[in-house]
Amino acid sequence: MEAALRVADALKSFREARLSGLRSPVEFFDHHRISRPADMNQATQRISYNTRYFSGNYGLLVAGLGVYAMLTNPLLLIAIAFLVGGFAAINKFAPEPLQVGEHVVTQKSLYTGLFVIGIPLLWFASPLSTIFWIVGASGLLIVGHATLMEPGIESEYAQVSDNV
Repeated sequence: MEAALRVADALKSFREARLSGLRSPVEFFDHHRISRPADMNQATQRISYNTRYFSGNYGLLVAGLGVYAMLTNPLLLIAIAFLVGGFAAINKFAPEPLQVGEHVVTQKSLYTGLFVIGIPLLWFASPLSTIFWIVGASGLLIVGHATLMEPGIESEYAQVSDNV
């Protein structure tokens, strides 16, 4: 019960901290503000402003790509479920050594068996290529969007207030 309350509090604080910065989809996908930057300096300024302004939306984009990558790689999903389920089962059902015939099965031997099966399974699921795909795809989308989106009029007021 205590763990459920902690999870609920963590989700509430996450929603208040991160998701409060979400911009509306109309603003995020505003095709009237898309233009090619004149030079590298303007592109850098746009990236700097838009990554701060749309940070919540970009975080949601990365999370969505992560979910997509997990769902399209079923072997990785199975490997992670096997390892997490194995840890949970060992901690719940085998906290003390078990006597099986003339053998004593300890937590250490169960963890060893879990790793002997789980690590090769995880290796074949290629988690590093999935991570690099998420990083590359999200980086390309975020930098592309941030470069092409013109900052709104509120960015001009932000620069004036910074100078005062």
